[in-house]
Amino acid sequence: MHKLALSDGAGIRPVIPALVEEVFDLDGGHETLDFGSALGFLLSLCRLRGKKVEDVGITAEEIGTLDGSLISASAGVAAILDSASSVFTTLLDAVAALSCEAAGADVAAAFDLPASGDGFSVKDETDVAGDMKVILFGSKFTGRLATEHFTGIPAVHASFRSAVRTLHGRTRVVLNSLIRSRKKDADPWNHGRETALASLALPLCLAARAAGKSSLGRARSTIAALGDPGLRSSVSEVFEKNLVSTKAADEADDVEVLHEAHELLLTLRKILAWEAALALFVIERDESFDKTQSEPFQIEKKKKKKTLGRGTSVIRQRMLAFVNGAPDNSSVLGNLAKDFLLYFDPKCTSLHNLLRDVKEIVESNEIRRLPKIPKGTRDFGKDQMAIRERAFSIIIDVFKMHGATALDTPVFELRETLMGKYGEDSKLIYDLADQGGEICSLRYDLTVPFARYVAMNNISSLKRYQIAKVYRRDNPSKGRYREFYQCDFDIAGQYEPMEPDFEVIKVLTELLDALNIGEYEVKLNHRKLLDGMLAICGVCPEKFRTVCSSIDKLDKQPFEQIKKELVEEKGLAVETAEKIGEFVKKRGSPFEILSCLKEEGSPFLEHEESSAALIDLEILFKALERSKSTDKIVFDLSLARGLDYYTGVIFEAVFRGATQVGSIAAGGRYDNLVGMFSGKHVPAVGISLGIERVFTIMEQLAKGHNQSARATETEVLVAVLGKDLPLAAELVSEMWRVGINAEFSIHKKVMKHIDRARQSRIPWMVLVGELELEKGIVKLKNIEESTEEDVPRGEIVEELLKRMEKAAPPSSHRRRRAVV
Repeated sequence: MHKLALSDGAGIRPVIPALVEEVFDLDGGHETLDFGSALGFLLSLCRLRGKKVEDVGITAEEIGTLDGSLISASAGVAAILDSASSVFTTLLDAVAALSCEAAGADVAAAFDLPASGDGFSVKDETDVAGDMKVILFGSKFTGRLATEHFTGIPAVHASFRSAVRTLHGRTRVVLNSLIRSRKKDADPWNHGRETALASLALPLCLAARAAGKSSLGRARSTIAALGDPGLRSSVSEVFEKNLVSTKAADEADDVEVLHEAHELLLTLRKILAWEAALALFVIERDESFDKTQSEPFQIEKKKKKKTLGRGTSVIRQRMLAFVNGAPDNSSVLGNLAKDFLLYFDPKCTSLHNLLRDVKEIVESNEIRRLPKIPKGTRDFGKDQMAIRERAFSIIIDVFKMHGATALDTPVFELRETLMGKYGEDSKLIYDLADQGGEICSLRYDLTVPFARYVAMNNISSLKRYQIAKVYRRDNPSKGRYREFYQCDFDIAGQYEPMEPDFEVIKVLTELLDALNIGEYEVKLNHRKLLDGMLAICGVCPEKFRTVCSSIDKLDKQPFEQIKKELVEEKGLAVETAEKIGEFVKKRGSPFEILSCLKEEGSPFLEHEESSAALIDLEILFKALERSKSTDKIVFDLSLARGLDYYTGVIFEAVFRGATQVGSIAAGGRYDNLVGMFSGKHVPAVGISLGIERVFTIMEQLAKGHNQSARATETEVLVAVLGKDLPLAAELVSEMWRVGINAEFSIHKKVMKHIDRARQSRIPWMVLVGELELEKGIVKLKNIEESTEEDVPRGEIVEELLKRMEKAAPPSSHRRRRAVV
């Protein structure tokens, strides 16, 4: 009826849906309906209502519409499956929480999953773990038993949630799609629909089996928690006798798979009913359990009782209310499980009350569940910040060594500034809500804002660097973020051929060498050479940029997949795509590939732009050779760089070490970008270092060498024994005044001060107590060498300066003398 209501068959007479509605209202006989054909369906409807089909009649248009509606039987089954499975996403957690209490499961570590936005954690798993922590908050039962059936709850339940969500999304689309009044064989949209729904039911089958297996394991662990051996044996016998094994939907037609998935959910419901019955039975028999927990007006007993978690206490109350009291012996377990089987029926109103209560508990965030960060972002703690600051310091030093000046631009720009500059990647730009007439977007990179700045300020020449965050609405993965830093170095202005290009590439190699991250290579190509290659292969100029976007994916996908995209999506001939494939395979040392492309008869020499590009590249390679930089350069004709604004040399640095992060830097020449804003021709070339991936490499290297950077630069800890804040303030201020990096600590125990100094790796400690005050001295401790000596109170600052100047670099000496 739902699909019939969505049909576009205006010629359907009211008598047809009225007849269907009458049959729906019957008490039985629905299983005799014939969904095989429109005529068979109408005949079965008339038979159930005692009518003749001749009296109702049917037109050709009605037959077409009914045919379109009837093929949605699989969608109807999927809808029932969706309804039946959705309740389990919460019910699984509720029953598992009861079992955790009954068996005394040790799940603290399993449910303590940190949320991460960097693609290294599974959101559904962290959500399940967080929900379970909230439900069990306050429990005094858990913490004794650790088995995979309990510790695996986040992974198993997350898998089920994901399968249910996927099926729900597809079913919703199919149910609400329009049915055309034509024969089903003529409607191409219908082909494969049942197969698609069945393919989504299979993951649900597997998830339901895994959930059932996990539930069985928890039920057996709950039985094992019973202290009385005789009772444990009798309960186990009752349970195993009533146990129903799960089965798989292996080989069946598409609609049958959907039915098998539903059968698996019914089996899962029975297993959960037994798990809940056993958990409740064990909890109620536990004499240490405080049964007055939810009844605060009763007099407390002298013996300290255990309490359930806040959430599981509510779940227990709801379940006991449904079965009218606690089970008193093992003989009633079977009846209790049957009661819960009725309770867990998706049509049961009491179940929805339970699910509502659990949802309210989880959403109340009573344990102040830690907030999460968005996908594709990350926090930098003190250890990561130490690495980042060291990297930034190295990078800025290299930039300044080449005479670059710093620049900062707004984090968001007018949307019109950014659009039309990134080709197919423009879809990754974050748009902001209209806040008063200006449509703005978060910056995608630092290059376009730099070009806008140069154009807006009528600048003809500028060498600048900028380190700032950029934003891309990309799919997060390992090493790929939505918010990340870029470190840019650009040279704008008129120069001799390849002069700024050489310096920018040299800056790139110096950066990567100075950061000491390991092996890398710089892939290099020329946009005009690339355009010449496409022209030689027979690609029309209008398709150059879109074809380059496909070629740019060769570092992630095999050429056969790219070839399919070029032919089927970009409209190239197969022969053209194969010619491109031959060219993009060429890569090697700069002069080797250059000689190959300049051989007599080379098609590149006959193409004006590619010939000019080869001349530019020869100048560049000679300069790089004289600067001893060509050993890191690879001439690679597959390098395309999908951004629309590149016009000349393009390059990309790729890390070749054990940590797989892909590209770590990229750049190129963009002669027309400034002119797009001002009409003034200001050529430019630049490099952008993806510092987030460099951080990942540096962190892995530090872990591999069992090293960690100091989070602070503190040189002295002023340790005052007692509670004398004025004394600590006096001493530490004297050190700050002369430029010594110092912290202070006030505590009566000496070891507290020493532990703090060791943990923070502070080399010196100045210790002062009542005895030292009386003598007019302080103790100067060398933490690393575990030595100490007495120093007159008035000479401690001068003594510290002398000792630190011996070990400090010259720049630090100059700073301290200036302060003094």
